[in-house]
Amino acid sequence: MLVITAIAASILSFLYFKLAVKVVTYRKKSQISVGYGDNEKLHRAIRAHANLTEYAPLGLILIACLEMNNAPWLLTAILAAGFVTGRILHPMGMKVGDEAIKLRAIGMKLTLFSLIGLGATNLLVLAWRLFSG
Repeated sequence: MLVITAIAASILSFLYFKLAVKVVTYRKKSQISVGYGDNEKLHRAIRAHANLTEYAPLGLILIACLEMNNAPWLLTAILAAGFVTGRILHPMGMKVGDEAIKLRAIGMKLTLFSLIGLGATNLLVLAWRLFSG
């Protein structure tokens, strides 16, 4: 069972829904069906939604690979939690202002460091499995 992957994917699906609703709401308010015109809020909402769409699949695949290859549960959970937290913080930081931009930066750092950690851990687990007999 891919428990950690299922939890991470579920949380990200709720975030995805929230971000999609925000885009639709801004589109309706501004009556812009394609693109973002000159509406900064709509542009930010679109990019926050797209950014999640760009990063979530790779993170979830790497988490699932760790679980399927019997990586240590706690390590997998920590890396998954870092990735999900990064994905949650990033759109919070898409608002205008210094405090928001800090959240965005923290979110991206968590996301990228988690991806590196997930990738490296997958390779280490595979190497261990292959060479330990």
